[in-house]
Amino acid sequence: MGIKKYFLFDLDGTVADNGEGILKSAQYALDAFGIHGEPEEKLRRFVGPPLHESFMEFYGFSREQAFAAVEKYRERYRVKGVYENKLYPGMKELLEDLSQRAAVCLATSKPGVFAKTILEMGGVLPCFQVVVGSELDGSRTDKAEVIEAVLEQLGRPPKDQVVMVGDRKHDIQGAAAVGLDAIGVEYGFAPPGELEEAGARWIVPTVEALKELCLGLSETRKEG
Repeated sequence: MGIKKYFLFDLDGTVADNGEGILKSAQYALDAFGIHGEPEEKLRRFVGPPLHESFMEFYGFSREQAFAAVEKYRERYRVKGVYENKLYPGMKELLEDLSQRAAVCLATSKPGVFAKTILEMGGVLPCFQVVVGSELDGSRTDKAEVIEAVLEQLGRPPKDQVVMVGDRKHDIQGAAAVGLDAIGVEYGFAPPGELEEAGARWIVPTVEALKELCLGLSETRKEG
């Protein structure tokens, strides 16, 4: 296996713990549709997938209702939710070290404008060579599309030199759809077994283990 020179990171549940802001904003949107007091385990399902898909899949919203709910969600998220997050402990050091030896990129279904704010708040935006998110109009939310956009900005490097890092099946499946290996992280928001079922090549339990794996994959192999 060749050296990995390009590392694409998901944001929510991988680089930053955005759970509080996402869960509270999702409940705010559901309140507007008369759905009150949802348990945390149900709201946690909103972390990772495109928002409109979650409203449709979990609550039976029509496409029009789903996008209206996303607008309601953002009413709260853009003024409060985006600030209710923190980098996972050890993540800043991981990104700083890895960015010295490989290209570190962000591939998120979160709107790019919010993603950059979160990276800036965490003091890690300079670590990222490319940052790609979805658009506010709901386009480019599919993970494979996001990854393709990152690869395009990188000048289409050989795919065996690229790896996707994420905490949900959408990250792993999106990587597979474009022919990339993926690392699944268990400290995020995936329910047990999801990453294995999605086909992650590597699965790590902690940020420390992720750092060790990433630095190992980016090392020059000595012959003999």
